[in-house]
Amino acid sequence: MHALIVASHPDRQSLTHAVAQQVEQGIATSGPHTAEIADLAAEGFNPSFNAADFAQFQGKGPAPSDVRAEQARLQRAQALVLVYPVYWWSFPGLLKGWIDRVFTNGWAYEDNNDGKLVKKLEHLQVHLVAIGGADMRTYDRHGYQGAMKLQIDHGIFGYCGAPVVASELLLPVDGQIPSGHLDTAHAIGQRVFEARAPS
Repeated sequence: MHALIVASHPDRQSLTHAVAQQVEQGIATSGPHTAEIADLAAEGFNPSFNAADFAQFQGKGPAPSDVRAEQARLQRAQALVLVYPVYWWSFPGLLKGWIDRVFTNGWAYEDNNDGKLVKKLEHLQVHLVAIGGADMRTYDRHGYQGAMKLQIDHGIFGYCGAPVVASELLLPVDGQIPSGHLDTAHAIGQRVFEARAPS
């Protein structure tokens, strides 16, 4: 089986990239599986939803070539792992723009004129690995984790039928980044193809 790991951070030396690499290594050691990392910043993905994207949404033109290339990568995968820092209690803009442009009407879902929604990504299991700067007390006190789950798990992936089978939030403890985060990331990778969607 194959996993696409999407990392969204401009600094190649960041914890985000270190975590993505450990997830990839964990997948490699878990069996006859493969993985590739899509480094959105290094690859220069353009997150801006543009006129060509809007034309595709309206059914007046094809998806742009860069979008089709990302969709092809996703079609080769049985699992999608998103590794990202939490910016303003959500995805970074680059990752949100990737989703805005790649998860298109007609490919990720189909919003028919009769009002019926067809979910087209039920085969794709999603794993979220978010790296936050606040501690769990802050997340719990303000309900941020629940808000993120509603927005991302339900609002994006639930709409397309792609089950979120695992969601990890890597946070500082007593103001410090635990050294064990990389071990946790490796273990996440080892479990990618063991996890199943919650019933």
